[in-house]
Amino acid sequence: MELSSGPVPDRTVGSVEELMELLHACRGAWDTPDRSGDPVDLHDHALQTSHLLRRSHPADKELQVAGLVHDLGHLLHPGDDAGHADTAARAVRPLLGDRVAGLVRLHVPAKRYLAAVEPDRTLSPQSALTLRAQGGVMGPEEAAAFARDPLAEDAVVLRQADDAGKVVGLDVGVMEDWRPVLELVAARLDQPGNGPRRRREQPR
Repeated sequence: MELSSGPVPDRTVGSVEELMELLHACRGAWDTPDRSGDPVDLHDHALQTSHLLRRSHPADKELQVAGLVHDLGHLLHPGDDAGHADTAARAVRPLLGDRVAGLVRLHVPAKRYLAAVEPDRTLSPQSALTLRAQGGVMGPEEAAAFARDPLAEDAVVLRQADDAGKVVGLDVGVMEDWRPVLELVAARLDQPGNGPRRRREQPR
């Protein structure tokens, strides 16, 4: 049987080991297939974003992990700028839970929100280019609705780290440093009393 080398639609991640394999596969993968986008690959961008979040919010492991996995959609569906956040959120929700998935999903709306409330804020050339495809600057009503989301404040923090984590050659550790943090977040969701935050895919 010949295996497809194309993107896997609606993929979900079932284990930390599988997630680590995807994160390692981000080395040499880019936000744009032709490498015309951001100056660092998805691997270095993930490490830098999560590193910044660990520095600013050291106790919030879920926020840090959201920074690590937020752009996996670019790996799973190359070229899908508009949908990459939703793709990544669907992929990690069964393993990492609703809050991490929600923050990942909102990192694109957070860019649109910040463009509305901070119009002088500078975006990277690629981020500015994709803003229109992702819905453009939010209008007042949409921005107000976003701000009411319980995850909005943390999503903005994630977005700010996302925008800053694009420095060529910056050493912020290695991907394996994050395996224990991923294991911790996944394990917390299995503890009694945490509710239906982690939902395994049922066999079909």
